[in-house]
Amino acid sequence: MQGNGAGHNQYSRNGAQNSEPSSTGAAHSNGLQSVPNNANTASNNNNNNGGSAPPADNNSPTEAGGRRKKRPAQSEEDVIRLIAQHLHHLGLNQTVDLLMQESGYKLEHPSATKFRNHVMEGEWDKAHSDLNELKALMHSPGAIVRMKFLLLQQKYLEYLEDGKVLEALQVLRAELTPLKYNTELIHILSGYLMCSHAEDLRAKAEWEGKGTSSRTKLLDKLQTYLPPSVMLPPRRLQTLLKQAVELQRERCLYHNTKLDSGLDSVSLLLDHACSRKQFPCYTQQILTEHCNEVWFCKFSNNGTKLATGSKDTTVIVWHVDAVMSHLLIVSVSSQQDKLAGMRGLTGFPVGRQETHQLKFMKTLEGHAYGVSYLAWSPDDAFLIACGPDDCSELWLWNVQTGELRTKMSQSHEDSLTSVAWNPDGKRFVTGGQRGQFYQCDMDGNLLDSWEGVRVQCLWCLSDGRTVLASDTHQRIRGYNFEDLTDRNIVQEDHPIMSFTVSKNGRLALLNVATQGVHLWDLHDRVLLRKYQGVTQGFYTIHSCFGGHNEDFIASGSEDHKVYIWHRRSELPIAELTGHTRTVNCVSWNPVVPGLLASASDDGTVRIWGPAPFLDVQDTKGHNECCSMDSC
Repeated sequence: MQGNGAGHNQYSRNGAQNSEPSSTGAAHSNGLQSVPNNANTASNNNNNNGGSAPPADNNSPTEAGGRRKKRPAQSEEDVIRLIAQHLHHLGLNQTVDLLMQESGYKLEHPSATKFRNHVMEGEWDKAHSDLNELKALMHSPGAIVRMKFLLLQQKYLEYLEDGKVLEALQVLRAELTPLKYNTELIHILSGYLMCSHAEDLRAKAEWEGKGTSSRTKLLDKLQTYLPPSVMLPPRRLQTLLKQAVELQRERCLYHNTKLDSGLDSVSLLLDHACSRKQFPCYTQQILTEHCNEVWFCKFSNNGTKLATGSKDTTVIVWHVDAVMSHLLIVSVSSQQDKLAGMRGLTGFPVGRQETHQLKFMKTLEGHAYGVSYLAWSPDDAFLIACGPDDCSELWLWNVQTGELRTKMSQSHEDSLTSVAWNPDGKRFVTGGQRGQFYQCDMDGNLLDSWEGVRVQCLWCLSDGRTVLASDTHQRIRGYNFEDLTDRNIVQEDHPIMSFTVSKNGRLALLNVATQGVHLWDLHDRVLLRKYQGVTQGFYTIHSCFGGHNEDFIASGSEDHKVYIWHRRSELPIAELTGHTRTVNCVSWNPVVPGLLASASDDGTVRIWGPAPFLDVQDTKGHNECCSMDSC
């Protein structure tokens, strides 16, 4: 800290006499010319000459001639202090001194400055004495004990690293132990006396060793106990800027990229804004291989495959290929022109973007009924297919080989319409509306059953024990096959046609007959949102979570559209058109946040992604957004 050119008093305006250039206009080392502080000179002359005028407030800037300026708002003083702290962090200490001198403010309390310097220099006795001065400035005097403990812990470790075992033992017995604070940690610290060398000590203590780095981290911890009026929290300006950037991203309805907590990849000169054209709102591909209604679609857990099930009794598995394509700028005025541009309208490239194409992989055939539900195993090696209400069978396929691993049927009177994998990948549960609810192994052998439960939809939670099942009583209950207990979790007033659960197991997304899409908190058992716009009658429609951090919700609809909402907003942010009949199912790629699939009664599967073009008027905004997040 001493070698930075500002000395011990660099943080205090009072220290200017030791580090500031004289008021005759001497230049700083960075070439900035200092400005004479006439106001301070005048004030000092009045005091030295015994003038009758009252002394000026040390924290109030004054004009030339000794007239006191109107005190700025507290926020202005805060901003100056924040800037000064950041400049000091960059090593611009003479600039800090000049800023403090001209503003008339202090970056921190003089006692805090002494404390800082003594900590960084390892003068532990002096730092301990400084705490007595700081105690009167603290809102929580009890924090002094915690601060003393942190100081003595560093002192103890440094003695050990230097091989001063007796001195370290004295600190442990005579200084740390009498504090009667965190005795468990004191026992751990005492064990470090047995370390044979410094490397062993640093490894066991997870400590960087004696020096600037560990002392800086110590000071950061100590600062958290001091009021900001005494000493600013560490890197406070960077913290505020990160919060501002994160808040703008959270409020951006179309932000769909990974949140970067750092500031290195963003521009602070522009507000964050993602374009709708960077969101999966545009048809990239139409899959037409099915020859009847497509009832279900689901991306694999690793995002590399898509499985689609149809009334034509087949399952088709598609491979997701990443390709690079040109991003074009076109000058168009209408949506029809834009669509024409996608088909070859002349434009000029502004860069390349990754897009995805689905390629046919294999067809799984032999089902006796249409395929209305699909479930990937946790490792994506197997795929289970279920049929409609009158289907008493399910099929377990090996995806890689295309071979049928298991065909399960307990009774011809069963209705096996839904299935869910246990997280261990060795078991699954299945059931239907005729009162069957089974837990089976990979060979279809019955492990457990729950009688009299008319199942509409199933989901296995990550604990490996609890199975959620929606039933004909308009509710979702949790069933534990280990202790054979069950409990009510969600109660609706209308039939629950389907539901899905977020990755963290906290939220459930329900498609409710005649009501639409509802979001429930499973932990608190409360209804959070009722999303608007979708048309939901008594057809089974499957919605999904999607995007980075599952911030978005998508659902099909009986009005032939796909609706997308931001999770926190009940109004849709996008309505995707193109299908000509009911959209039965949507699936958001869990790895590629800009890839969405929808299956419809029109016999097609549409793949949605970002726009392959930009309008001329959008170019500036696109560049600005990309400069912040590479969206």
